[in-house]
Amino acid sequence: MLENNEEQVEQPINEESTTVNETDKAVNEVENEVAQESEKAEERHEIPMLDYATMELDKLVDELEKLLKAYPVQQLKNNVDAIKNSFNAKFGKLLAEKKEAFLAEGGNSIDFQFSSPVKTAYNKLLGEYKTKRDAYYSQLEKKLKENLEKRNVLIEGLKTLIESGDVKTMYNDFQAIQKQWREIGPVSKTKYNDTWKTYHHHVERFYDLLHLNKDFRELDFKHNLEEKLKLIARAEALNEKDDINEAFKELQDLHRLWKEEIGPVGKEHREDVWGKFSEATKKIHDKRHQHFKVLRTKHQEMIDAKLEVVAEINAYDTSNNKTHNDWQKSIVEIEALRKKYFDIGKLPYSKSEAVWQQFKAATKKFNASKNVFYKEEKGAQSNNLKLKIELVELAESLKDSDDWDTATNTMKRIQSDWKKIGHVPRKFSDEIWKRFKGACNHYFDRLHERKNELNKEQLVVVEGKKEFIEEIKAKENLTLDEVKESISKWKELGVLPRNARHLNEKFNKAIDTHLNNLNMGRADIEIMKFKNVIEGYLTQKDYRKLDSEQLFIRRKIDENVREMQQLENNLSFISNATEDNPLVKNVRNGIQKFKDELDIWQLKLDYLKKLNY
Repeated sequence: MLENNEEQVEQPINEESTTVNETDKAVNEVENEVAQESEKAEERHEIPMLDYATMELDKLVDELEKLLKAYPVQQLKNNVDAIKNSFNAKFGKLLAEKKEAFLAEGGNSIDFQFSSPVKTAYNKLLGEYKTKRDAYYSQLEKKLKENLEKRNVLIEGLKTLIESGDVKTMYNDFQAIQKQWREIGPVSKTKYNDTWKTYHHHVERFYDLLHLNKDFRELDFKHNLEEKLKLIARAEALNEKDDINEAFKELQDLHRLWKEEIGPVGKEHREDVWGKFSEATKKIHDKRHQHFKVLRTKHQEMIDAKLEVVAEINAYDTSNNKTHNDWQKSIVEIEALRKKYFDIGKLPYSKSEAVWQQFKAATKKFNASKNVFYKEEKGAQSNNLKLKIELVELAESLKDSDDWDTATNTMKRIQSDWKKIGHVPRKFSDEIWKRFKGACNHYFDRLHERKNELNKEQLVVVEGKKEFIEEIKAKENLTLDEVKESISKWKELGVLPRNARHLNEKFNKAIDTHLNNLNMGRADIEIMKFKNVIEGYLTQKDYRKLDSEQLFIRRKIDENVREMQQLENNLSFISNATEDNPLVKNVRNGIQKFKDELDIWQLKLDYLKKLNY
C-alpha cells in the first residue's frame, strides 16, 4: 500500500495557474469548443455546401434526398437548414404569386388553395430527416450516459489503486486503467471537462506517489514530455496557417490529444509546458476572433448595400403608369433592382432575415399596384376562363391519384367551385367542359371500383377473424408459445375495417383468459397483455389511442407515487413503530403493493417510449 500524507482532495485541479487572465480565457473558450465536439466521436464527412439559394424547388428536393442517402443524419444539419431556408423562401414566393394572381382575377382570399407535388415530396423527406435525427440523438444520449458511468467507475478504481494498491501489481493495474480510459467512447459535453480534470488529478497523484517504481515513472514522464513538446510545436505552427477555421479545428484536435492520449509530466515541467501550450492556443484564439470581427464588418457593408436597394424599390413611382407598356417597362426595372439585391451576396440566415423581410415588403408593394391595374384591364369572362382552366388542370392532375382521401375532397371542392364561376367565352366553353367532365368521371369511376374491391376484402378479413376468436375460446390451457402463435396469426389475418374494430377487444379478452391460466408472474402477464393491445393500435395506426394510453399510464404512475408517499408519511406518525407492530406491517404491505404496481406501470411506459410512431 502506498503512503499518502497529502490531504485527499476530491476537487479536480488544472495544470494551468488558477489566475484568470487573457490566456486563461482563450484556453477556456477552446476547451469549451472541444467539449462541444466531444460527443461527436464518429467519422466526420466533408459534405459540400452547394449554392442552394440558386436552385429550383425540384432540384432542392433531389439534393435533400441525396443527402439523406449518402451521409449520416447527425452531420446534415447545416446543409438541411440551408435547403430549408432556400425552399421556404422560393415556395413562399411561388405561393404569394399564385395568391396574388388569384385575388387579382376576382377570387376571394378564403377560397385560395394551392397544392404542389414538389411540396409533398419535400415534406416527406423533411419528416424522414427529423425521424432519423431524433432516433440518432436518443441513442446517442443513452450511449453518452453509459460512457460517463464507465469513466466514473475507472476514476473510482484509480482512487482505490492509489490508496490501497499492491505495489507488485500497481503499475500494471494503472496501465490497464489508462488503456480502458482511452477505449471508452465520448461523453456529454457538459461532463467532458470536469470528468477529465478529475481523472487527470488522480493520474498526477498516482505518479507523484509512485516512489517505489521510480524508473517506470521517470520513463513515462520523459515520454509524455516529448509528446507534449511535439504538440506545442504543432500548435505554434498553426499560427502560420491561412485558413483560420482549419487551424482552429486542428487546435481542438491537439487539445483532445493533450487530454486523452498523453499523461502528465514531471512537476518541474508541468507549469512550463502548459504555459507554452496555452500561449500558442491564445494566438490562434485571438486570430480567429479578429477573423470574425472582419467578417462581421463585411456583413454589415452587405446589409447596408441591400437596404439601399430596398429603399430604391420602396421609392419607385408607378403613379404615371397608364398602359400595359408602361407597366412592362416598370417590371423590367424592378427586376433589375431585384437582381442587384441578390448580386450583392449571400448573408448568414441570422443576418439576412430582417433585411429579407423588408425586401419582400417593398416588392409586394410594387406587385400590389401592378395587380390592381391588370385586374381592371381584364374582362369578367377572361377571368372566368382562367379560373376554369386551372380547375381543369387540377382535375386532370388528380384523376389517376392514389391519395384517395385528399384527392376525393379536392375533386368535390373543385366541382363545387366550377358551379360558382360564371360564363366563359363561347368558343372555349365546350372544350373545357369536356376536359373537366372527363377528368372527374375518370376519377370517380376508379374510386367506386376501389370501394367495391375493399368491401369484398374487408368482409373476408372480418369473417376470418370472427371464426378465429371462436377457435381461441374453444381451446383450453394454451401454452405461452401457443398464445404468441395465436397473436401472430391474428395479425396475419389482416386489418379490420373501422366498423369492426370491436373484434380486437373480443380477441384480447380471449387471449387474456389463457394468459391468466399460465404459470407466469403477474408482471409478465400484465406486460404481455399490454403489448398485445398496443400492437393492435399500431396495426390500426390508431395513434390517438396510443397517446391516450401513455397519458393514462403517466397519471397512474403519479397516483401510485402519491399513495406511497402518503403511506410512508402515515408510518412516521405511528407510535411504537416497530416492525412486528401489526399496523406497521399492514402499512409496509400497502407500500410494497404500490411499488409492485408502479414497476408494472413504469414497464408499460418504457415500452411505449421505445415505439417510433
